[in-house]
Amino acid sequence: MYDEELTLGQWLATIVIACIPCVGIIFLFIWAFGSNTPIDKKRYAQAQLIIAAIAIVLSIILYAVLGAALLATFSAMGS
Repeated sequence: MYDEELTLGQWLATIVIACIPCVGIIFLFIWAFGSNTPIDKKRYAQAQLIIAAIAIVLSIILYAVLGAALLATFSAMGS
């Protein structure tokens, strides 16, 4: 881990790579847990992974609640 400041081009490349669906997640893990990653990029990757985990958990909860409500509605209609 080193304290080199990232340039604008490096930040743009980081963000573009992180937006690629499967490749981005792999690179976020590499950057978040790699030993020779600049500290700014490491913190950015860790924050993105935390936000992704929160979004996944909230999505699962939302789908479960909406699915249960939909199931209850259809069950009530069938009775």
